[in-house]
Amino acid sequence: MAQWYFSYGKNSDRIGPLDDAAARAQAQRQPGGYCWREGFAEWIPIRDASELSAAGTNLGATLAPPPMPTGAGGSADEIDYRIVGHDMQFVEIELDPGESAVAEAGALMYKESAIQMDTVFGDGSSSSGQSGSGLMDKLLSAGKRVITGESLFTTVFTHTGSGKAKVAFAAPYPGTVMAMKLSDHGGRLICQKDSFLAGARGVRLGIFFQRKILTGLFGGEGFIMQKLEGDGWVFVHAGGTMVERELAPGERLDVDTGCVVAFHDTVSMDVRPVGGIKSMLFGGEGVFLATLSGPGKVWLQSLPFSRLAGRMLAAAPQGGDQRRGEGSILGGLGDLIGGDRNF
Repeated sequence: MAQWYFSYGKNSDRIGPLDDAAARAQAQRQPGGYCWREGFAEWIPIRDASELSAAGTNLGATLAPPPMPTGAGGSADEIDYRIVGHDMQFVEIELDPGESAVAEAGALMYKESAIQMDTVFGDGSSSSGQSGSGLMDKLLSAGKRVITGESLFTTVFTHTGSGKAKVAFAAPYPGTVMAMKLSDHGGRLICQKDSFLAGARGVRLGIFFQRKILTGLFGGEGFIMQKLEGDGWVFVHAGGTMVERELAPGERLDVDTGCVVAFHDTVSMDVRPVGGIKSMLFGGEGVFLATLSGPGKVWLQSLPFSRLAGRMLAAAPQGGDQRRGEGSILGGLGDLIGGDRNF
């Protein structure tokens, strides 16, 4: 009699061995997952195993099943995605049964009904019942998020049905969403604290400390930045337009301190004065510039949120003054004609 094994995603407990009748019953109860028996070259989706809906053939005792494929048992779920829009982008992620995506609280745009939403303590990398993820691990994970200015909680979106289902995440302000596979970047990226939008389950969010005092004080991102680790997809948000530069060994790029989004961990970040006293006081670029030295890739944003917020604050009426300013060609007379009695 054939013996079957079942698995339902990363870090899930393997079910089996089961005989033919028990395997068919298991497939009817939970069709979204993978199965294996002797004679299969690899794990296959349960829905593709025709024997589980009909009488199977006696194949005798089975051997131990092979390792799970990357999508079901790798260190990060293999998700499909598309990025929609131009200036106000969002990312739509397509999940197979058992796959999950993690996102920052409040990033959800929409989801299909087959996707279950669950809020977990920490960064969500151990949300599927991974052994060893005890209370202390969860507290450390949540503590790292608090240090980087994020919420204590992360939202995990898991496809619990059959077929494919979609979930979408939108950025909190205008800009660009960039998809990055961590395995293509040495398994680690250093990012500004609020740049992470969403990612595949299994991606780990940590903290990166700036070792140099001046860089931490004046580098625009403080002493602490985000560290994204793993081998799966992550989606990073930047304000305005994103620019990618690859720096050769020893090559240096001087950047406005707020425009740094992410860089390889081989890149060295420091700060330097913008120039003389006159440039510092009247140049409008602040006192320091961030310097990024290669080798490695860096990603820059054209519109930091701090700059956008500063311009909005400067343009807002001060002290409750709601009168027209630059929008009225008549100035104070225009206010009077328009019914403004604030004089």
